[in-house]
Amino acid sequence: MPVMDELHRFLFEGQPVRGMLVRLQGSWQELLARRDPAHGGSGVYPEPLRALLGEMAAASVLMQSNIKFNGALILQMHGDGPVRLAVAEAHPDLSFRATATVVGEIPPDARLEALLNVHGKGRCAITLDPRDRMPGQQPYQGVVPLHGDRREPLQELSQVLEHYMLQSEQLDTRLVLAANDQVAAGLLIQRLPIEGEGNLAGRSDEDEIGLNESFNRIAHLAATLTRGELLTLDVPTLLRRLFWEETLRVEPVREPRFACTCSAERVRGMLRGLGREEVESILAEQGKVDIGCEFCGRRYLFDTVDVGELFTPAIDQPPGSSRVN
Repeated sequence: MPVMDELHRFLFEGQPVRGMLVRLQGSWQELLARRDPAHGGSGVYPEPLRALLGEMAAASVLMQSNIKFNGALILQMHGDGPVRLAVAEAHPDLSFRATATVVGEIPPDARLEALLNVHGKGRCAITLDPRDRMPGQQPYQGVVPLHGDRREPLQELSQVLEHYMLQSEQLDTRLVLAANDQVAAGLLIQRLPIEGEGNLAGRSDEDEIGLNESFNRIAHLAATLTRGELLTLDVPTLLRRLFWEETLRVEPVREPRFACTCSAERVRGMLRGLGREEVESILAEQGKVDIGCEFCGRRYLFDTVDVGELFTPAIDQPPGSSRVN
């Protein structure tokens, strides 16, 4: 029986605070299995990178569920360490995928700084890419460095994303993330905006204290959650242990899933973009054109006939024969 993946959204009754909790199990294990060469993958990631990608996958699902946006949310970590790029992407139906580009040896106990921010040039980018983009419309992207306001390197992805959301949304956020080879999980607590909150002139210090008091107390409770508890406790037990004095209004459970948006047609478009001369040179050298998706491991094979059809005007082109393995 497949292991259930679950996302829970909840509100704290009478308080301007919301929460979300995600547990990726079967879908996360499937994503990792697709990297295994025994299943056609290009190689298993080292353990520290697997943990980071799991946290990124959980965080991308949490952030996607936190916004009303018809498009992809793409979380990218650009680095100057052995990991050049790490990506997690989530869609409105909570399908997600993740991958990374490794250019050097990863120490067995590497944390965020050693993975992506060795020389202080690491960056975190969050992109919102509309599904039905209008002509000339560009995706929205926000970028933050992998250090805090005092330029100290940040060692946890949760700290980077809390910093990002405070800057981009001006809303206090508390994140707890954890991942191993069985589970990728995350808890997000966020203070809700209050009507008229932007009118600073009409707000007293007492009002400000009142707005933050509930969040600070609940965020403190969330901060007591350990990685071990997040990875092993079921959701009802976890919420009861953390917030047993609170009244929660819980929304229906949603089920995230691993899914990839690659397709044969997208690969054909990419090859056409390379140009006939470049593609035929690959064909001459290797006897075939073999394209593997870094997200899901699916392979797209093009032989001489396929390449000929690829660059034949569509009106004369017979049905495509490219294979998908």
